[in-house]
Amino acid sequence: MSQHVSLKVASVGKKHRNVLKRYERIKRLQETEKWADRKSVYGLPKIKSMKIKVRKAKSEKADAAEGAAAGTAATPAPAAPAAKAKAAPAK
Repeated sequence: MSQHVSLKVASVGKKHRNVLKRYERIKRLQETEKWADRKSVYGLPKIKSMKIKVRKAKSEKADAAEGAAAGTAATPAPAAPAAKAKAAPAK
């Protein structure tokens, strides 16, 4: 028997949770070396859980293209104003 698509648990791991389970808190305390083996698992200290946003890095090609586009826009061609003057009476 197959499982319905809406009941799958794959998306749970991707979601950010503020409240950690006891074993997750102990694991983080061990990583920061604030956990001793003889400590009680009750009354654990609070652990700050931050969501990290990853921004897309601009590639060097995109930066070069933006710089080239800005350079051409800053210095218009001399024929461009004449073309605009001719186009205005044609309307």
